[in-house]
Amino acid sequence: MGEASSASAVAHKSHSVPSIFRRVLCRRNSQSLFDDHLRRAIRRFPPHTDPTCMAGKASSVERVKDRATGLDKFVLREARGSSAEVFLYGGQVTSWYNTCGEQQLFVSKKASFKPPKAIRGGIQICFPQLENHGVLEQHGFARNRLWSVDESPPPFQDTTYDCHIDLILKQSGDDLKIWPHSYELHLQVALSPRGDLILTSRIKNSNADGKPFQFSFAYHTYFSVSDISEVRVEGLDTLDYLDNLQSKKRCTEQGDAVVFESEVDRVYLSAPPKIVTIDHEKKRTFVLRKKELPDVVVWNPWDKKAKAMPDLGSKEYTCMLCVGAACIEKAITLRPGEEWQGRQEISSVPSSYSSGMLDPEQIRQMQHI
Repeated sequence: MGEASSASAVAHKSHSVPSIFRRVLCRRNSQSLFDDHLRRAIRRFPPHTDPTCMAGKASSVERVKDRATGLDKFVLREARGSSAEVFLYGGQVTSWYNTCGEQQLFVSKKASFKPPKAIRGGIQICFPQLENHGVLEQHGFARNRLWSVDESPPPFQDTTYDCHIDLILKQSGDDLKIWPHSYELHLQVALSPRGDLILTSRIKNSNADGKPFQFSFAYHTYFSVSDISEVRVEGLDTLDYLDNLQSKKRCTEQGDAVVFESEVDRVYLSAPPKIVTIDHEKKRTFVLRKKELPDVVVWNPWDKKAKAMPDLGSKEYTCMLCVGAACIEKAITLRPGEEWQGRQEISSVPSSYSSGMLDPEQIRQMQHI
């Protein structure tokens, strides 16, 4: 699929750079002006954690029973201070703290941790379908199955992090009744030394009857935000999307960013590999990078639907937003023995960062200048 790119604006005073500044950058391509603006952004939002303070501490991965639910989970602690929790139920990440000790993911206070109900929040693994884009139950069945530790995980490309856990899901008798295919779904959840959260999945067709199968896939990611009305998603301008509120009607994004004033339930198609979610009030930006997942899901239920959802508080829609990498428009086909691999990496940068200008790696480098 083709990939679109977008030039967006970095927060400046009231959270957006004047359009004249963007035009100057585009017309003059002034690297010195860019660097100067980058330095000003870093001075306004200085780092909270000095990695050298964490020297001598080792990363760890521990299996524990969650006190509240009794379910098994893994706690990942990276040496520089970030952490994550991953439940075997659903293979689901339910917590991600950055190096500043700030929770990045949303989980509803009313979330159910009792099978077969999926956990409302965190990062749900949606396989072999998302929503009702198929014949199975909403979002497929992977998110409400009990996963296992992958004792012999396959090598994942671009993944060399020490702090990680490998899980695996295979078909059960119940799965075969509704989706008659044999498969292996490998999942690696990792924390980078910078505190980034990386999810990598590999799916293999294990059918012995020679039959191919098709599937869609998504990382249904619930971000914790300060106030949904103060949040914008950049990098999706001019893209086509399927509007699930209009029976999957194909529309085109007209704004320079997605903002939220009512319910939104969309699948943006052929999105660029980098999407950012800017939380103006918290002065925090989530940078989502993806591979082999061309689409992006954006969802907030707003007030009316939130009140009708038993596992979501009536006001909780104001502090959550789903933005996740997906492959939905064109299903993936695997013949027996074939494999597919997809990846989502999330960074959290302490600034009102814009998708077209400031790169997290440049920000980190500038913090030490």
